[in-house]
Amino acid sequence: MKFLVIAQDLRIVGTSEGIVSRSFIAKLRRIYPTAIIDVVYIIHTDTDDQLHLLPVDKIEKYIVNTKIPFNTILINRFYWRLFHVSLNERYVQKQYAKIIAEIDYTAYDHIFIRSAGIDHEMILATHNLPILQKANIIFHDPYPLSWYVGSKTDFSNLELFRLKRMMEVVSEAKTCSSSAQYMSHDLQHLYASKKKFYTLAHQFDASVFDLSDITQSRKKTKKVAISYHGALMFGRNVENLLLAYENLINENPKYKEQTEFVLRIKGDGVKKLNDQFKNISNIKILDMFNFSNSSHEQIYESDIVIILENGPLYCNILVGKAPFLAAYEKPLLSISPEKSELKDIITDERCIANMHDVKEIKEKLKLLIDNRMISNEKFQPFGDYFSDNNFKKQLDQVLKA
Repeated sequence: MKFLVIAQDLRIVGTSEGIVSRSFIAKLRRIYPTAIIDVVYIIHTDTDDQLHLLPVDKIEKYIVNTKIPFNTILINRFYWRLFHVSLNERYVQKQYAKIIAEIDYTAYDHIFIRSAGIDHEMILATHNLPILQKANIIFHDPYPLSWYVGSKTDFSNLELFRLKRMMEVVSEAKTCSSSAQYMSHDLQHLYASKKKFYTLAHQFDASVFDLSDITQSRKKTKKVAISYHGALMFGRNVENLLLAYENLINENPKYKEQTEFVLRIKGDGVKKLNDQFKNISNIKILDMFNFSNSSHEQIYESDIVIILENGPLYCNILVGKAPFLAAYEKPLLSISPEKSELKDIITDERCIANMHDVKEIKEKLKLLIDNRMISNEKFQPFGDYFSDNNFKKQLDQVLKA
């Protein structure tokens, strides 16, 4: 059997898509150890991505020039207002399309095209290309941005025409899938697809990462360390969690003496959080760093790891942190909206709380802290959802479609 994976992000720093794309390839190799697996990697900025760690037969790397010509920029100032199509976006997509069009897609039994970022250049570049006849498109995020839960982008005529373009790509593709059950359901209806959208959950496999750099990793200073590493965006609410923790340490000196909360964050509201909680010595708000150091801190220096889902009302994506924490059987607390992907996956009630309910967050946090005070038991809050067997089951549904 011959597989081709067309990827836009295989980075080891700064993105969840890079982590899950690399892990997808590793899990594909594990399930099909004798298969031919080739990768076409198309990026717009050259980075050191340790591609030698990927268990593939061949990988071809292309760097596209996405600098838009001045004439295109000039014409686009008027064009998009008249025709609701961005010539700038189309130019970038064409740079990817030139490479994809040269691939001998007939040489492969199955082709996966993975999206990255919010612009979905890779997927949109396949518009009207014959490779779609054999391709499974994997959506990392919804498109266009207005449909991203928690997005503040207003819907416009330009967004409407973006949607139309994606609908055409979806209709031409062999199959489509996303990483979350809710997102697959939503996109199938959003794109008016007559074909089922499948679910291929994010995976994590440590074998495709060099996690030896621990030079910046911080050692915990208390018996129980709680941590959150990640971005604050799309309605992720960390304030109620910190208020719950503040209440906990104010009510009982034991928690103040024996626990700490470390946040490595970026995005909207970091300065506000620093100002709000600057007088609480148990709360440390620090800068983010590379994946190797972050992984080490979360695996070896954190007793409880926090997941923030998008909000405020609904989260239809699967956060990339979930399979990572599942792989290490870490105690975790997911701060989630009323309806979310993780609410249907997490089987341990101690590990999920309503993002709007400070009292519930405090109760769940207390349960987990008390557990860590006396026990180092492993947690399996996701059951077997991220197991190799379940991934194969999901993958087989796509391959047989």
